[in-house]
Amino acid sequence: MFVTDSAVTIDEMGYAMSRLEIESELFDDGNVTNEAATSNRSKKPLHNVDHEIAQLTNLRSRPHERLCQLMPGKQKLPVSPVKMLAGREGNYSGRGRFSSADCCHMLSRYLPVNGPWPVDQMKSRAYVSQFSADGSLFVAGFQGSNIRIYNVDRGWKVQKNILAKSLRWTVTDTSLSPDQHYLVYTSMSPIVHIVNVGSTATESLANITEIHEGLDFSAADDGGYSFGIFSVKFSTDGRELVAGSNDDSIYVYDLEANKLSLRIVAHTADVNTVTFADESGNLIYSGSDDNLCKVWDRRCFVAKGKPAGVLMGHLEGITFLDSRGDGRYFISNGKDQTIKLWDIRKMSPNTPCNLDFRNYEWDYRWMDYPPQARDLKHPCDQSVATYKGHSVLRTLIRCYFSPEYR
Repeated sequence: MFVTDSAVTIDEMGYAMSRLEIESELFDDGNVTNEAATSNRSKKPLHNVDHEIAQLTNLRSRPHERLCQLMPGKQKLPVSPVKMLAGREGNYSGRGRFSSADCCHMLSRYLPVNGPWPVDQMKSRAYVSQFSADGSLFVAGFQGSNIRIYNVDRGWKVQKNILAKSLRWTVTDTSLSPDQHYLVYTSMSPIVHIVNVGSTATESLANITEIHEGLDFSAADDGGYSFGIFSVKFSTDGRELVAGSNDDSIYVYDLEANKLSLRIVAHTADVNTVTFADESGNLIYSGSDDNLCKVWDRRCFVAKGKPAGVLMGHLEGITFLDSRGDGRYFISNGKDQTIKLWDIRKMSPNTPCNLDFRNYEWDYRWMDYPPQARDLKHPCDQSVATYKGHSVLRTLIRCYFSPEYR
């Protein structure tokens, strides 16, 4: 397991320009064009509503106006580091320091040259990992039944070493509660285990040193079929869990009532990833090996029995979703080697396109992505933007919004 330093100083950084800066000029002065998108929509400039997230990101990473002003009415971006530092020393902002937007502008122009370096090594592969919401903790789940919680602020010291119970194959997912007192972990089983990670003991051996309570996600109408869970997430209030499984379903578990409250047969293939859209808990996003992202509104699901909308654009199965937390935007990672940004206001009530247009055989678990597939585009791509350049191979690779740009 490797990490990169998130607190690298300006002096320790390299001078390679990042893609964010290169592409930032696309968003200057409100003249936004969607150069990253692969959609076959109209070539005309898109409406500003299509780029609300880009505009917000631009505003949050734009330096002080006096630093980027060449002359009255004319600005130039990006601002050089020398000018940024001179402006800080000259107290242009009146604060005597960089604002958060100034820091974003500086840091986005450089790629760290230090790291990554190992912080720990286990005898089995790490399948899942995630920072806590505040970045103070890092959770890693290993195939050999271990889950470790590292305290980042204390030099990556192991705060909790959990030996999981009754694993099938591996730890498929973990999720920390919003108050960071509890952690749930899943495997290829309908039983989700919950652990009190707020206790003082470092070692947590299942039902030996601590109780790992099992939450049964089996439904009365599943015919006793034993399914596996790929994805689990706490709700923002910590009262519910949502899970995606290999029986094509979404499950919602009420922790206060200690029972399953909802099962949705959601897709036509494995549901690899699910998440709550926002703090209300009413909207749920799901992604599947059927290549589709779906939006579910629990307020009207019982009456309609179908998703609130469907979003198309991936050519292969979806490995992970991350919500921006605003009930509007989310990102997805796909086996087609792309990350896509979505606006649910663009969703369709159904899937009008024929999705069976792949003419090659490929399995991401042991094969490289076919070169002839890299330039393919979905005929009905509804995404706002598409990002390429990374690999999604061997396992369900994740993606997250940066906390600075949520």
